Amino acid sequence: MLNKKMRSAALMTRFETVFQCPLCAREMKVVSPQSLVCPNDHTFDLAKQGYVNVATHSSSGKYDKDLFEARKALAESGFFEPLCEMLSGQIKDGLPLDKKGAKILDAGCGEGSHLIRITEKLKPSFGSRLFGAGIDLSKAGVLAAARRDAELVWLVADLAKAPFQSGTFDVILNILSPSNYEEFTRLLSDEGAVIKVIPKSGYLKELREAFYDEPEKRAYSNQLTVDRFSAHFDVAKRRELSYRSVLDRRQLAQLIRMTPLSWRTDEERIKSYLMKKKAATMSVNLDILIGRKKAK
Repeated sequence: MLNKKMRSAALMTRFETVFQCPLCAREMKVVSPQSLVCPNDHTFDLAKQGYVNVATHSSSGKYDKDLFEARKALAESGFFEPLCEMLSGQIKDGLPLDKKGAKILDAGCGEGSHLIRITEKLKPSFGSRLFGAGIDLSKAGVLAAARRDAELVWLVADLAKAPFQSGTFDVILNILSPSNYEEFTRLLSDEGAVIKVIPKSGYLKELREAFYDEPEKRAYSNQLTVDRFSAHFDVAKRRELSYRSVLDRRQLAQLIRMTPLSWRTDEERIKSYLMKKKAATMSVNLDILIGRKKAK
């Protein structure tokens, strides 16, 4: 039985024409002993967990192992299931099932929960013709993703220097994560779509009200983000997703650990909030923007 590293190497070999060296933009191939190598001998080895680190610098800040473990646990509880259901439906509606294959990139994949769940839903339609890749600058996130049992490619990589050939992807997912629209345009196929998920004003409003006293912090508008996306892509569709989810105290702690809304909140205030709550209802309110390349 092949170990995780060998299975990842085999998957990368099947799809090796998609890879591009982030240092010199040449093609890359999988060579023994399970490395991605370009003609200029830039070499990136597969880790034993099955991911590849091609980043030229590391991430910093709050995106650590504890955050990704919290997000994984929350995702497994079903908190993001309506979002994954909607996104997989939009992908199936937008991709003809008779094409040679479907290639999907999760740009800012974190610990991989969204990409894993979405590709699970798409497998019955696309089968082995489905190629999924997740990239994130956080090694902790990609390591957590690679440890999971999913036939996907995971890379520690900079969004500004993605290790893929131009025009590779039919779908680029960008879920509650930073963007690099110039690079997305390069990576997207001519008929492909970028699907960006951003918070709306009601997203986790209960936490805003609990953690912030200032009215300007309790209020939120995504208009600047929408305008920036629209400046780079033609918005083919815009969908709103709203639902409410009841979380117990443990799940609330996981949500608070993973959301940036808590990062500037006093720890004592967070502890006090959790002590008062056996359970709470949280609002999820999202904009889903589906963009196509602008006509030249």
